[in-house]
Order: sequence, then C-alpha cells, then structure tokens
Amino acid sequence: MTKQIEILIVEDDKRISDIHRRFIEKIEGFQVIGSANTGEEAKDWIISYMPDLVLLDVYLPDTLGTDLLSVIQEHSPDTDIIFITAAAEADIVKKAFRSGVADYMLKPLTFEKFKESLHAYKAKRDILTGKGNVQEVFIKSLWNNTVTPTNHTESIPPKGIDPMTKDKIVNQIQTIKEGITAESLGLQVGVSRSTARRYLEYLVSERLVYAELTYGTVGRPERRYFIQSS
Repeated sequence: MTKQIEILIVEDDKRISDIHRRFIEKIEGFQVIGSANTGEEAKDWIISYMPDLVLLDVYLPDTLGTDLLSVIQEHSPDTDIIFITAAAEADIVKKAFRSGVADYMLKPLTFEKFKESLHAYKAKRDILTGKGNVQEVFIKSLWNNTVTPTNHTESIPPKGIDPMTKDKIVNQIQTIKEGITAESLGLQVGVSRSTARRYLEYLVSERLVYAELTYGTVGRPERRYFIQSS
C-alpha cells in the first residue's frame, strides 16, 4: 500500500478547517493527521509530528502564518507548505515565494481548484522523492504546473542510506514490540533524530516497517514505527 501524504491543516476558522478536511477525504493519496487553530498549536504539531504537508492560513489569532515558515524550516525541513488564505499583500506573497511554498491559493476556493493544487503537488513530490537521478524533462516540469509522475528516476540506490546502518536500525526495531519513535531510535543507535527519521521513512517506503500515529501523556501526536510482519 502506498504511503499517504499526511496533512496538517492550520486555519483559525474551524468551519473552513472542516471544509478543507472534507475536501481532502475525497482526494486519494492524502490524509489529515490534525488541525491547528493557532500558531502555538501549529508549532506543537509541526515539532512533534513533522507532517508531509501543511495547509497554512496567514491570519492566525496569535501570529502570521509566514512566521511559521522559519519554525517549519528549523524543525521539519522536509515538510512542504501550501498557503490557503485571503492575504494578497505583496510582502506576504513575496515571502511565501522566496520560502519555496509549493502553492498559494486565495480564498474562497472551489473543490476543483483545491483538488488540482493537491494533485499538482503530489506529482511534483513523487518526482522529488524518487531514487537516483531525475531526468531533465521532469526537472523542467517541477517549475510549471504540468507534470507526469511516472518513470522519472533511474533505478539506483538512494544517496544517504548506508546498508549497514539500515540493517542496524531494522534489527533494533525488531526487538521493540511497542514500536519506537525517531527520537528514541536516534538515541539508541547513535544518530540524530532527523537521520533516524530519514532511515525510518525509507524503510516505510520499502515496506520493511510501518508507522502509526499515537498520542503521548500530554496529548501531543507521536509517530511510532513498527516492524512489518512478513
């Protein structure tokens, strides 16, 4: 089963947040893992869970959505961002563009426009998460809205994945029936949290482990990894 793209909705209006959630439920390949109505709530989710994608409003009760860009870059650099907002000020649009935001949609928006944006995002994500070298045609397609997310990489091992470290991590996970977080795994095998998560997500893509979202004692989301049964 292909791993779904996990989305955090950051929107101060709960009614609009619920609409976005219902939109996402109709689009294959995506799932909502949570929603935040304030910047502080969003920080907790981003730091604790590191979602694949954040749908981000600009006008939040306690901060601007643009102020969360540095938080995401620091704590979850692999998280992508799509702005969904009424804000059209030049300085906000410029900051979003220069921060590498995947898309910028102005409210109100229809389901078709919403779906088109997510499909275009997923196609580009498929290119960027592929293994090996990316063909020139797909590199060019990343900077326009028409992409074809198939056969975009040569079949060679991914960079940054050391076979010995991978085997060590797999062996470690096999000994822990209750699953393990990226932070705990990093401490046990002597690597950083971000490195541990990179290996864990690679193992998920290889279907050697699977991940579940659980909640700790303080109610914050926690991603735990389990060995995949044969």
